[in-house]
Amino acid sequence: MIITKKSLSRRTFIRGTGAALALPFLESMLPALTNAQELMKPAQRLFVGYVPNGVIMDKWTPKSFGVNFELPVTLQPLAKHKEKISILTGLALHPAMPQPGEGTGDHVRASAAYLTGAHPKKTEGADIQCGVSMDQLAAAHIGNTTQMRSLEIALDPNELIGACEAGWSCAYANTLSWRNESTPLPMENQPRAVFERLFGDSNDTSKEAREIRLAEERSILDSLLTEVDKLQKTLPDDDRQKINQYLEAIRDAERRIAIAEKQNIELPKMARPAGGIPDTFAEHARLMFDLQLMAFQTDITRVITFMMSREVSPRSYPELGIPDPHHGLSHHQDNPVQMEKLAKLNRHHIEQYAYFMDKLAETPDGDATLLDNIVMLYGCGISDGNKHLHTDLPCFIAGGGSGTHHGGRHLAFEGDLPISNLQLTMLQNFCVNANALGDSTGTIKELFKAKV
Repeated sequence: MIITKKSLSRRTFIRGTGAALALPFLESMLPALTNAQELMKPAQRLFVGYVPNGVIMDKWTPKSFGVNFELPVTLQPLAKHKEKISILTGLALHPAMPQPGEGTGDHVRASAAYLTGAHPKKTEGADIQCGVSMDQLAAAHIGNTTQMRSLEIALDPNELIGACEAGWSCAYANTLSWRNESTPLPMENQPRAVFERLFGDSNDTSKEAREIRLAEERSILDSLLTEVDKLQKTLPDDDRQKINQYLEAIRDAERRIAIAEKQNIELPKMARPAGGIPDTFAEHARLMFDLQLMAFQTDITRVITFMMSREVSPRSYPELGIPDPHHGLSHHQDNPVQMEKLAKLNRHHIEQYAYFMDKLAETPDGDATLLDNIVMLYGCGISDGNKHLHTDLPCFIAGGGSGTHHGGRHLAFEGDLPISNLQLTMLQNFCVNANALGDSTGTIKELFKAKV
């Protein structure tokens, strides 16, 4: 704690910190590059979508392999994008399996291990521990020139605390993203908050609103820097080091404001969402997908992780005629009525994902589209929710990967291949210097072709 007769205005400091963490990243701009050939390369983008509690696998898994397969009923909403989808079966999430004496916890372990490939530490306290997640490794590489390294979004409420399964902290279930072994990243489920994080607290995305917001943020930071400079001169060396940590955030904010001020591309028009959550799952999901589309389209970020629902979710879907809680349905005990409801719910999730893919396919990105220039992972850390199985996971890759990914395939693997092998392959396709990820044992050579 810093105790001094002179101090920063608390209001100014909070506003300044807010500016550093939630600036109006409003438009797209490629970094200044001297190499014209590099300038022409499309931006690399990553999207990870997650659904919880397992699926009805016989309605998810194609009956045949290779290119000559039919989309099963759950995945049929994706039919128009089949050539950009690779369905992968036979993958396993070994770190989600219980270690001796651990007992329950399959759901929270599935969330925590899904992108880290690491077995989380069993605890209900603050001493949580897991591993660095794949999306954050990608963000450190392909997000270092964007105004926001990554964006983490969810649809379920994010206020769960305490234990979500006996002996396991809810922190493991609340996110997929881990900055480091002890730092899970929070996920935002309020559309208005996501809009404001991307575009500031303006009422819309117009150029006029952007300029006003940038001027306000610049003024806040200039005032903050002046106050910090005055204060720093009165502090002992140890306290100056602490203040320097805040200055780093302020300098990063200045960098991002400078980038935004130079941008000169019109944003798609969108009003700031009303406060609160839309009435139905589909309305909420599609509004969030619209925001994610704009984040990619404007190059505010190139890495997004999206939990369409969290493990052990009690959400019901009365608009589908399903009043049962999602988690309860997953424990269907082979009851055909319950299984049919769960399959309907699984397809409903895919329908929202298809909406997002449609939007990406309709959005130009250089000489191609956003769908052409993205790699998308969609799946779950549990296959059969009734048995809590972490093998033969539901999983597919979508998008063109800037010409590196050709879909229209069903790839099947034997021996419970770690899903971290897939994620490591994705990282290497982004040219991330990584030779391992969690429990990975290698890569999937046939998934991507070498870049030209």
